[in-house]
Amino acid sequence: MSAPIAKPWLFSQSDQDPRSATGATLRWGVIATGAIARAVAQDLVLLADAELYAVSSRSPDLADSFAAEYGFDKAYGDDDGGRGIHRLLADDSVDVVYVATPHAQHYEVALAALQAGKHVLCEKALTINAREAAELVAVARSKKLFLMEAMWSRFLPSMQRAFQIAGSGELGTVQWVTADLGFPAVYSPTARLWARDDGGGALLDLTVYPLLWALGTLGLPQTVSATGTLNDDGVDAQNALTLGYHHGAQAQLTSSLMAFGPRAATVAGSLGYLRTIGSVNNPKEILVRIGMEEPRIERFDVVGRGYTYELREVTRCIQQGLTESPVMPLEDSLNVMRLFDGVRAQLGVTYPNDSH
Repeated sequence: MSAPIAKPWLFSQSDQDPRSATGATLRWGVIATGAIARAVAQDLVLLADAELYAVSSRSPDLADSFAAEYGFDKAYGDDDGGRGIHRLLADDSVDVVYVATPHAQHYEVALAALQAGKHVLCEKALTINAREAAELVAVARSKKLFLMEAMWSRFLPSMQRAFQIAGSGELGTVQWVTADLGFPAVYSPTARLWARDDGGGALLDLTVYPLLWALGTLGLPQTVSATGTLNDDGVDAQNALTLGYHHGAQAQLTSSLMAFGPRAATVAGSLGYLRTIGSVNNPKEILVRIGMEEPRIERFDVVGRGYTYELREVTRCIQQGLTESPVMPLEDSLNVMRLFDGVRAQLGVTYPNDSH
C-alpha cells in the first residue's frame, strides 16, 4: 500500500450553501427505509434541485409510510407485483438511487441499479470486500454512470478545514494521528451491527471514520497492524489499527461496539497539533495549537444533519456529466476495501460474501 490516496481531498464547493441548486433537478430513489435512510432523506429534501421521487422496501407498509413522511411520489413494496426494488429500478423516472441496505447487500443492490442505468450513491462501506468493490467500479465505468461511496464526513466543513490545515504546513510535518469511535451496542445476533451475514462488526460500520483522519492527513500507509476482539459469531466487537508510514509517521485508530470513547481525533505535527471537539465523524469545533502559543478554536455550523454536503456533491457531479467525484474518487474506496481485507485477514473475520 505505497500509493498515496487520490487527491484532491478538498471540496471545491465548500463555501456554497449545499441546499442551493447547481443545475437541473434530479429524481431520487431510496432503497431501504432504515435509520440511515431516514436521516439522509431529511437532508435530501433540503436540496432545491432534488425531487424525492421513489422509495422501496420489502414491506409495502414501510414503503408507504416512508413515502408519506418524507414526500416521495412513489412507494414500491414487495407484493404480488414483484419485489419493490426491482420495480423502483424499472421506473424510468428515477435518475439516481441511494442504497441504504445493510453492508452485505450493497454489492447486489448497487449492481442491479447500475445495470438498470441508474446513477448510484451507496452507503459506506461501499461493499463487503475489495473484489465486490472492483466489480462495481468496473460496471459503473463501462456504463459511464456515476458511482460514489457515501462517506459523508469527508465533505463536512469541519473535516475539510482540518485536512486543509494539516496540508498547509501550519502543523509542520504530520508525525502521528489518533482517532477513535465507539459505543456499547446491545448484542443481538439479528441486529445489523452484530449480524455476520449483514457484514456486522466495528470494522465496516465504525472504523471508516477514524481511518478517514489518517488517510486525509497522511495518505495510505505502508504497513497495517490489527488486533481485535471477536465474539462467538466471529464478528469483531472491537479493533485497534496501527498504521505505519515510510517517513516514520504513525496512526493509532480504535473502534468499539463495547465501550464509549472520547470520539476524538488528534493530528500532531512537528510545529503543532489540531484536535477535534465533538464526535470524530461530525466535529463542530477544531482546536489548533502551534508550539506553546495559546490555542485557537474554529467553530462550524452544519446544514441539516450533515448529509447535505455529500448529496450536493453527487448532484453537482451528475449534473456536470461526471462519473465519479473528484473529492471522493472510486480509487479511494477501492484502496479502503483492500486495506479492510488485509485487516480482516489479521483479525480472522470472514463474511459469507467472501465465498461468492
